[in-house]
Amino acid sequence: MNSDGQFEEKKDLTGDADVKIPQADSLAASTGGLASAIDLLMGLEKQCRVGNDLTTLKRVVLHSVQLCKKCGDYEKLIDTLNFIVKRRSQKNAAITEIVKEAIGYVDEAPDEDIKIKLVICLRDITDGRIYVEAQRARLTLTLSKMHEAKQDIEKASAVLQEVHVETYGSLSKREKLEAYIVSQKVNRKVFADEGFGDLKIRFFTLMVEYFRSQQDAFQLCTSYNEIFRTPSIQEDEAQWKDALKATVVFLLLSPYSPEQQTMLYGIAENDKVEGVEGLGGILKLWTRKEIIRAGWGEQELLSMPVVSEGEMSTHWDETMQTRVVQHNIRVVSGYYQRIQGKRLAELLSLSSQDLEKHLSNMVSDGDIYAKIDRPNDLIRFSKQKSSEEILSDWASDITSLLNLVEATTHSISKEMMV
Repeated sequence: MNSDGQFEEKKDLTGDADVKIPQADSLAASTGGLASAIDLLMGLEKQCRVGNDLTTLKRVVLHSVQLCKKCGDYEKLIDTLNFIVKRRSQKNAAITEIVKEAIGYVDEAPDEDIKIKLVICLRDITDGRIYVEAQRARLTLTLSKMHEAKQDIEKASAVLQEVHVETYGSLSKREKLEAYIVSQKVNRKVFADEGFGDLKIRFFTLMVEYFRSQQDAFQLCTSYNEIFRTPSIQEDEAQWKDALKATVVFLLLSPYSPEQQTMLYGIAENDKVEGVEGLGGILKLWTRKEIIRAGWGEQELLSMPVVSEGEMSTHWDETMQTRVVQHNIRVVSGYYQRIQGKRLAELLSLSSQDLEKHLSNMVSDGDIYAKIDRPNDLIRFSKQKSSEEILSDWASDITSLLNLVEATTHSISKEMMV
């Protein structure tokens, strides 16, 4: 529609295209003739654009891009792409056509610099254009992977964080997952779908690296457990054994919590545990209310590459010793209301100073209740009850006893009647 509100006449420039496209091909075939060929086609492009001949317009711009690629001139290709897009009142269909075509040239670029230039050019073209949002998402992921391949993780991350993948409704579920921004934005339920095993392994492998830097043992445990549960890992004995052992070692290194205990007992009941030598015995020790002595299998676990390699090995060694002591203190607190400090230190093979340090930390963390009476060298693991609490407990016990007597009497009477 023109400025007067009248519909513009649509022209059919198919004939002109049939003539000028072969002429452009001839010009491009001659030395230095590519520029003249593109000029010829851009003149025809203007006629098509102004004449509203969308079919011929798409044909012309597409051939212009293909001609640059055929001649191997990527610099001219980038210039031509920018020139076409910046033309006044350029049609969306024409832009979509050249973007889809040029994306296919990215992997065929002669070198990495040209490849990056082409990707950046196409990302600039697709920026803000909703009709090519899917192409922009794929280009963003491609650029991020290129930076990642160069070990430039900061740039790779920055590129991904420029976009919001969730808004790209035209992307497939797999493409959205591949183009995750940050771990918190990935819906982990998607990993349950068939065909996502490779992405699940890749994702949780990256999470392992992240949580290792954060020294978060429980998150490391859950990440390795997700890898262990992946069907493709389950099919490879060596891989599932490594993943299961890593799960167990970081589970034992994790702070005590209801979630940690639930997972500990769940792993202990897994049938595959018995398939790993010594692992079943270790888990039985940690699920029993018994004191764990030295030589329980810690050396084997701590010699695994996931904890023995790198600067963190000393940290994990010290953490494991702490977890053993904490386990033993919890076991003792379950059997004793009070105990001599010297006796407890002997049971746990600790000095008095180390024992007090561990007790203090556990009390501060809310792990156990304990009171230390230094003059009398007593450690109390239960609160002293007031007179009212004792009387209330006694009354409750008497009530329970009377109810039991009544139920027993009723059962005897019933038997005698029978």
